[in-house]
Amino acid sequence: MMAAAQPTLRLVLGSTSRYRAELLRRLCAEFEQRAPGTDESVRADEAPATRAQRLAVAKADAAAIGLDDAVVIGSDQVAELDGRLLDKPGTVAQACAQLAASRGRLLQFHTAVCVLDTRSGRRQLHVDLTRVRFRNLSKAEIIRYVEREQPLDCAGSFKGEGLGICLFEQIDSHDPTALIGLPLIALARLLRECGMQLP
Repeated sequence: MMAAAQPTLRLVLGSTSRYRAELLRRLCAEFEQRAPGTDESVRADEAPATRAQRLAVAKADAAAIGLDDAVVIGSDQVAELDGRLLDKPGTVAQACAQLAASRGRLLQFHTAVCVLDTRSGRRQLHVDLTRVRFRNLSKAEIIRYVEREQPLDCAGSFKGEGLGICLFEQIDSHDPTALIGLPLIALARLLRECGMQLP
């Protein structure tokens, strides 16, 4: 297996998410992680895709403070069921409730990525849409899944890169990594436009 490409620029991921860090390592072996500390409060009447985009930009901007020689990545994902946002569940009970509400239904995941080049101040933005249809899950299946994988920090209450794949009937996506939290196809393009050689 060939080693991941080495960045020619200082690369910063504006996130403490281990899922996003694992994904970024597919493209670049070396990067920094910075906690953006962004206010993620919901705004009234804000469309899910707009919220994902706004927060991706805010995270990139916050992580870029004090840097003038870096390419900074911000990303955010918003899960939507019938126009209603599904936040990270936080508790086992809430995760089970989210999955019960999702069974047999179609969920949409809006995954935004912002790449900020602090050398020029240029921002590039991409929003990926993934549609996921859930199986008609039984209560026992939901409980077993949540107990086993503990998806309490995941929008939609599942881990698509893990056992969560068993919950679905179908995934419709342009980029399979978007559902996990960072659309690498788009990100690779944005990084190349900043001068990074990939692959």
